[in-house]
Amino acid sequence: MAIEIVKGDITFEQTEAIANAANSRLAGGGGVDGAIHRAGGPAIMQELKKKYDTCLTGHAVITGGGKLKAKYVIHAVGPVYSGKSKDAELLAGAYRTSLELCTQHQISSVSFPSISTGAYGYPVREAARVAVRTVREYLNTHPEIKLVRFVLFDEETFKTYQEALAFNGNAQSL
Repeated sequence: MAIEIVKGDITFEQTEAIANAANSRLAGGGGVDGAIHRAGGPAIMQELKKKYDTCLTGHAVITGGGKLKAKYVIHAVGPVYSGKSKDAELLAGAYRTSLELCTQHQISSVSFPSISTGAYGYPVREAARVAVRTVREYLNTHPEIKLVRFVLFDEETFKTYQEALAFNGNAQSL
């Protein structure tokens, strides 16, 4: 298994699945969500509307990848940051549920953005530690997932995730 940290655009990822920082209405939006829907085309939204009404915070749902190179999009709903301890539980749940969907759909590689750190205001350093810890814990008991890649758009977020991975051991970055 490998955890990688890369700087780039998640819509170009060639992992089997990419995760989307979705909202609970699954209505598309700005940031990563908007970029994925634009790059993947209308098929993703059509499938979302057909299969799901909403998605609870801390959970995720899955669709096909539309025009993306990734076969699947996992729509993970992270919390709007409030500063309460429940935020970390909900953020960890979004990552964990996404990984559970990978296991259920026999997906061995997935790319994640930094969930909840944009418009939802989650501090990047805290979010990175929750994300890396949650992924590492899941992978320790699920060897069927061979690669989890965090794809970060800007240099500051990239460096923060590198630090979080190094803090948790097994530092790999590209």
